[in-house]
Amino acid sequence: MADERTPLLAVVQTRPHRDRYSHHTLRNVCTIGLSLLLLIGGIAAIVVLTLVPLDDDDTSSPLSTYLPWSAKSVPPSWPKTQGLDFEGLQAILLTTPDAEKAREWSQYYTSGPHLAGKNLSQAIWTKEKWQEFGIENSLIVNYDIYVNYPLGHRLALLGKTKDSDNIAAPDTEESEWEVKYEASLEEDVLEEDHTSGLKDRIPTFHGYSASGNVTAPYVYVNYGTYRDFEELLLANVSLSGKIALIKYGGVFRGLKVKRAQELGMVGAVIYTDPGDDGDVTEKNGHATYPAGPARNPSSVQRGSTQFLSFAPGDPTTPGYPSKPGAPRQPVDHAIPSIPSIPISYQDALPLLKALNGHGPKASEFNKYWKGGGLGYKGVEYNIGPSPDDLVLNLVNEQEYVTTPMWNVIGVINGTIPDEVVVLGNHRDAWIAGGAGDPNSGSAAFNELIRSFGIALEAGWKPFRTVVFASWDGEEYGLLGSTEWVEEYIPWLQATTVAYLNVDVGANGPNFRLSAAPLLEKVVVDTIGLVPSPNQTIPKQTVKDTWNGHISTMGSGSDFTAFQDFAGIPSIDMGFGFDSKSAVYHYHSNYDSFDWMEKFGDPGFQYHATIAEIWGLVAAKLIETPVLQLSAADYAAGLRRYVNQAKQKAEYAGNDRRTCNAIFEPLENAVYRFTKVSNLQDSLAAELSKQLEDDDIPWWKWWEKVRLWMAVRKVNTKYKLLERQFLYAEGLDGRPWFKHIVFAPGKWTGYAGATFPGIVEAIDDNDKNATYRWIGIATEIVEKAAEFLEDE
Repeated sequence: MADERTPLLAVVQTRPHRDRYSHHTLRNVCTIGLSLLLLIGGIAAIVVLTLVPLDDDDTSSPLSTYLPWSAKSVPPSWPKTQGLDFEGLQAILLTTPDAEKAREWSQYYTSGPHLAGKNLSQAIWTKEKWQEFGIENSLIVNYDIYVNYPLGHRLALLGKTKDSDNIAAPDTEESEWEVKYEASLEEDVLEEDHTSGLKDRIPTFHGYSASGNVTAPYVYVNYGTYRDFEELLLANVSLSGKIALIKYGGVFRGLKVKRAQELGMVGAVIYTDPGDDGDVTEKNGHATYPAGPARNPSSVQRGSTQFLSFAPGDPTTPGYPSKPGAPRQPVDHAIPSIPSIPISYQDALPLLKALNGHGPKASEFNKYWKGGGLGYKGVEYNIGPSPDDLVLNLVNEQEYVTTPMWNVIGVINGTIPDEVVVLGNHRDAWIAGGAGDPNSGSAAFNELIRSFGIALEAGWKPFRTVVFASWDGEEYGLLGSTEWVEEYIPWLQATTVAYLNVDVGANGPNFRLSAAPLLEKVVVDTIGLVPSPNQTIPKQTVKDTWNGHISTMGSGSDFTAFQDFAGIPSIDMGFGFDSKSAVYHYHSNYDSFDWMEKFGDPGFQYHATIAEIWGLVAAKLIETPVLQLSAADYAAGLRRYVNQAKQKAEYAGNDRRTCNAIFEPLENAVYRFTKVSNLQDSLAAELSKQLEDDDIPWWKWWEKVRLWMAVRKVNTKYKLLERQFLYAEGLDGRPWFKHIVFAPGKWTGYAGATFPGIVEAIDDNDKNATYRWIGIATEIVEKAAEFLEDE
């Protein structure tokens, strides 16, 4: 496909198909008569005209150029690889990733700051390293992104001096306010943590936060969820004109600020409460980092406050790539207009204690309000507002610029140019470290790519095309991946089989998986082949130690544009922590190489293991003749999601008979989809068996042609199935999200919502919208069933 925007597709070649097979089967062809040769030529011409577009540059069509055999010979069997068979490839991918090398890559990536738009040297290093590994077609693809960088900040608790009647603002000369507490707004420099004291370490700040200087009373608003704010309104707690003091957790931080802004609040301060750290807390007797596994009291979670569930990517170019000269849009729809800053619980402690006795206590609200983990330090978790003689001065100074950002893209061209598997991880981090997020994934990615390079050297030639992507700008709002998908969406939708994402590769011992239903089976089958580093029982696999939970695809990492915008089935996986693990210092200076080596993954064995899993999942999708996808799992998912939507409708006050009636058309559509999905998978299994048995004589070329046309058709249906669930107009109020089955929750951000149009209409008590979205979903599921049925 010709593309004048960037040179990326120049390395995704529509090249001559390799000869994967020997020529011994052609030894008798010369004895075939001229009439038979003409007949074969005629039929071959029909097949070529059927499968191959006339324009060699056109790969935007779903049926793009490929024949499943060499132009020189009809294969006696398939797939047999020149120089390296599939078992040999698997062996390389399972044994090459090395913990010590992963440690080396981690040490490089975490040795200095690498904010989005400020890590060109790492992009160049990554590209050159991949080329050294054997991925010669590696290049840097850049975009001009709109982001902010910190200039200054302040947070002070101010109190009126005694006997003062002066009501002048605290920042005027006539003011009679005094500083009760001045927040440090930085993390302690630790001798045991080398990156915590770098001279060029990044200050604490929020991505896409608004500049501002506000002084106002403040209110403790729990997690700042939509439900929390509704509870405060019902309790007649005054919010307008106040600053929100918010706990991290529950929902994406940008949505906390968004809701506070909508309710007239003038600023937001967000802290991490140790009550959310599980069992490993100072209160429970654990020493704090670096002496022990509990949270360091000065730890601060940086992060983006973009309204992620409404539209990711560069907020000035919604729906199209941020290339030089691209038109720029206003940003009010996507980022806050009130200032916000993150703080440590050490800095939050005086603010929380100053609210003691003012307003109701959190314990007087519902079960979602449980105070926090600082009660043993004298915090009563009162709501406030703070009294008239106590206010916060919040200062946030940010510089907004449009600056280059760099993705690194590597390509291994396969025999089939219109069947592509994309693998990705982001490089950028909020801090100098980022040992867990994202550079445990980056280190594992390098080991995976090194493994594929060794396979290439051993003679492997992939059947499907492979694309590797090291994204920039993920932390601000999935910038690098979103802009890339927006630029290449015609090609991606025509070619891409799956997107395999690893963000946090390892920060604990527990395997975690989010997956589109089409990809669940291939991942679960794969982890049963990989030895677990957690060998409590000899010879355990990762599957043996896994809890079996598969999360719904939401947002929060680079799969979002693939799954929710382009309709490409995706996964996100890695090894994570639990309530008994060492506390992970998310987006803090202490997400460092030293923390990782001591607490997160000593020995870096989980880094190597996720590289093995990642590579083997990719290999199954790249090399197996019939795509390893499951339409039946998709149908099972749809049945669960409809039941969940019905339950929500019942909880909203609708009687069961009414719910059954309004959901009946959608249930019928899902039932039909289930039947045709089972037929699709059965046909795929039968074709796989025929290829494996390989009992068609070489001279029955017409049967081979028929078999390959059937394989082609089944694979095309699998490849394009996820796209059938896209709705061009998008979700109500957030049209960037096109998928009718999966989206991030409107007011959660990270967590996935299923049938989001229906569920949001129910939440809004909008019956017309509920009926409309059930109608939309029914029509789309019906069309998906027709797509699978089509002969």
